[in-house]
Amino acid sequence: MRSDLFRGRSAATLALLSFAMLIVSLDQYIVVVALPDIGRDLGYTAQTLQSVVSAYAIASGGFLLFGGRAADLLGRRRMLMTGLTLYAAASLAGGFAPTVEVQLAARAVQGLGGALVFPSTLALINTTFAEGYERNRALGIWGAAGAAGLVVGVLSGGVLTRAFGWEAVFFVNVPLAGAALVLAFPLIDADGPRDTSRAFDLSGALAASGAVTLLVYALVRGPEVGWRSPGILAALSSGLVLLGAFALIERRSRDPLVPPRLMANRVLATAVAIGFMFMATFGSLLYFLSIYFQEVRGYDALETGLGFLLPTAIVVASSALAGHAVTRFGLRRTLVAALVVGVAGAVFLAAAISPDGSYPALVPGLVAVSIGDGVVFTGMFIAASTGVSDRDQGIASGMVSTASGIGAALGLAALVLVANSRTAGLLGDGLRIATAEGVGTAVIVIAGGIAATLVIALNIGTAPLSRRG
Repeated sequence: MRSDLFRGRSAATLALLSFAMLIVSLDQYIVVVALPDIGRDLGYTAQTLQSVVSAYAIASGGFLLFGGRAADLLGRRRMLMTGLTLYAAASLAGGFAPTVEVQLAARAVQGLGGALVFPSTLALINTTFAEGYERNRALGIWGAAGAAGLVVGVLSGGVLTRAFGWEAVFFVNVPLAGAALVLAFPLIDADGPRDTSRAFDLSGALAASGAVTLLVYALVRGPEVGWRSPGILAALSSGLVLLGAFALIERRSRDPLVPPRLMANRVLATAVAIGFMFMATFGSLLYFLSIYFQEVRGYDALETGLGFLLPTAIVVASSALAGHAVTRFGLRRTLVAALVVGVAGAVFLAAAISPDGSYPALVPGLVAVSIGDGVVFTGMFIAASTGVSDRDQGIASGMVSTASGIGAALGLAALVLVANSRTAGLLGDGLRIATAEGVGTAVIVIAGGIAATLVIALNIGTAPLSRRG
């Protein structure tokens, strides 16, 4: 019976893996509302404060492929527990950090921990639950936890900072990661011995991690310091050189980091492209809505978090239901329908964004775009696991999540330029009006990007309906 699939230990294992995903997701935004206080206490400048966020994003994005490969070869439980340990230790260091340098190092280690936790949780779900109904439903719950983590991060960041100071946004991760570590022992089976017939491809992993780290760094920092800055040009050129080196290494490797059989998987290759586009579009909306709420509407940090409650509740619900939709209607139909709704939602949202607009005017767009967001997020990770053997689930999840990270950095960098194109030199009400117009334009561009993602999703093929449990 279907109802028996998620009882007992299986249900507890899924709950733990979803909880670990929530921790990773939560930490992406929990520091955002605490940034002004962190900057004042530790002496960040206006130009360097955003590094608290970007240090995490750069380290996480750069090592996701490495984390996925490590999960496949060294053991998924080992890598999950290693990542959670790094998370807890780095969070403690970040809260006690006496200087900017120490805190940024701690944030980078948190990002490395996330790069181990994320693909490990996904690979464990994909190898614990059979492809089809079981896995689709499990990934829906896992995806819903990730979506919930974003708003929990924004809300809890505001509450913790107001009640206990900015240090609390770091310290809160220690008991959360500690609890997940303790529960991992009884709930997740111990890893078997390493398969010595497979090579780790360390040179390929290091080349890939270095290339992605440098490229993400350039994409994150470029809009702030200028694309012609010597540091940005050096990072871009070095990243491209390492990317070329990675391609050569992979061609000659006995057991390449990204096996050709995975790239020949049409559904996985399409999932990688969708992951890139998803974070460049849907993933950028949170940033621009935050700017609109705070700089145009005048919301404080807590009010901004509350403003995200409605869309996040819908994202969580639609993420959880996406697995059922894929099982019933098929992967391509579900993704295409969700993307059509997402395009409509982004258009409605752009029309409602104005200097004197109201929150109720945003609701139709928020609802529609959030439905698309939740379904596509779960759907692309279902696609990433389809037709992939258990031995490759870690690297497959690393491929999609790496593409997502690069998409997030590139999309946001481009959209920030669009949104800020008319704000230079403005102050007061003029700046507020120009900001609203710029955000609206960025959201229109996002709608176009979602439409392009729809075209990509059509190439996923008419995969058979997932097997029922």
